[in-house]
Amino acid sequence: MHIKLWGTRGSLATPDLEMARYGGNTACVEIRGSQGTVLVLDAGTGIRPLGNALLHARSRLDILLTHLHMDHIQGLGFFAPIFDPEMEIHIWGPASTTLNLLSRITRYLSPPLFPIRINELPSDIVLHEVPCPAFDIGEFHVQTMLICHPGPTVGYRITENHPHGPTLTYLPDHEPALGLGRFPLSPDWTSGHALAANADLLIHDTQYTHEQYRARHVGWGHSSLTDAFKFGALAGVKELVTFHYDPAHNDATIDHMITAAIEANPPAFPVTPGHEGQVFVLT
Repeated sequence: MHIKLWGTRGSLATPDLEMARYGGNTACVEIRGSQGTVLVLDAGTGIRPLGNALLHARSRLDILLTHLHMDHIQGLGFFAPIFDPEMEIHIWGPASTTLNLLSRITRYLSPPLFPIRINELPSDIVLHEVPCPAFDIGEFHVQTMLICHPGPTVGYRITENHPHGPTLTYLPDHEPALGLGRFPLSPDWTSGHALAANADLLIHDTQYTHEQYRARHVGWGHSSLTDAFKFGALAGVKELVTFHYDPAHNDATIDHMITAAIEANPPAFPVTPGHEGQVFVLT
């Protein structure tokens, strides 16, 4: 399993020299399998350069959306493969209690926010609603579950060559603690635990310091570094990748946040700061 990060921000930042390492694009992760299958996790602004790299390279792509907040779908209309008439694109994402997935995506891919409607795009687009029973895409086995974040939001557990291959868990917008004075609770009562259990790699929301989270951001749907470490320990993950950085945080701020959190509560697993262009290979 070959994993590349194309966007790691929580909201669009303006890239400058102080953000050169972590980058300014919003959430997008590419996964390639041993048999050539490509999955795209979220369609933030990082999907635009990814689309240019994928154009005409294959006939099918699958985009797995965690939710439909703007920072996770903003790049969808600028993803070059959706304008390729030879391309079949499967979009997986959550419906709401009142609208199906097509209606929700059409709110963005239609005037006045976008010049044309989704059904006018030349590619063959197929929509699938999640969460749903586990499914297979090529060599990947995908499990989905609703997780704690405002609005319908799902997390993904992706295993290559199931059941014995490597596993990635993707929880970019996730508040497992939700203001609890004592966290974590038991696995059965912790959002996302079943998706992350024993994962080889966990990409997880780490937007805040512990102090920022407790002071102003309980209930906003995001995690502190401290709580992300505790969640990873409860799930028994092999490695955690920090993700979903605040757009106001530059490279130095993120470096300091991660270093301080590790020193205060050293996790028993490696913590890797996620940045644009970073590659992970799971075997």
